[in-house]
Amino acid sequence: MKIESWDDRRDYIIPGDAKQTIDFAAEHWIHSYERSVQQRGRFAVALSGGSTPKAIYEILGKEKLDGSKIWLFWSDERAVPPSHPDSNYKMAMESGLANLNIPPSQIFRMVAEKDIEKNALDYEEKIRHYLGKTLFDLVMLGVGEDGHTASLFPESAALQEETRLVMPNYISEKKCWRMTLTYPCINQSFHTVIYAIGKSKHLIIPQILNAAIVSKYPASSIGNSINKCLYILDNSASSLLK
Repeated sequence: MKIESWDDRRDYIIPGDAKQTIDFAAEHWIHSYERSVQQRGRFAVALSGGSTPKAIYEILGKEKLDGSKIWLFWSDERAVPPSHPDSNYKMAMESGLANLNIPPSQIFRMVAEKDIEKNALDYEEKIRHYLGKTLFDLVMLGVGEDGHTASLFPESAALQEETRLVMPNYISEKKCWRMTLTYPCINQSFHTVIYAIGKSKHLIIPQILNAAIVSKYPASSIGNSINKCLYILDNSASSLLK
């Protein structure tokens, strides 16, 4: 099993069924952690919500990792408090990451439930202050059946942002606000992974990968020749790839 090149911006790997793919994704996360600690002395990761990351966090929570080297951020968040069932922060911590004994001073949740414009600016300032120009060692992303990733939804305002790292973004079809990392932030980071598992993703994956860099699918703009994006796909999600 090896990583294949799709084009000069994206790689992909198909480890097998859903369980094999989640196991590989967790191993990849740990390898990214080990490599980043060795090269830069820390591992700064932007976490994603969703069922696949949840399964990854459950595995990671059982590993013996040095939490003092890990810096947790989020790639997007809903406009809910951290106690809410829909909170990406709550899900990640309760699924296993709380077991890693990461210093609270190295855990940065997105405060999206109030003053979202101000808090987006504050979050960007924290990223720049603590991570510098290199930004993230790993950005975790999923992909929706509409081609959205993070909270970069089709036709939303944040798709046009060219300089800011973090934006409040109004999602018209859901009639709600979210906070999200932007293309400049994601594509300047060392490494980005998009996870797609299950038959519900088998139609959108080839459309994203075959689309132009700028298309109606926001995920198509993730990845560049310097910092390639890795797609980790299971057999079902990749079934229509050629």
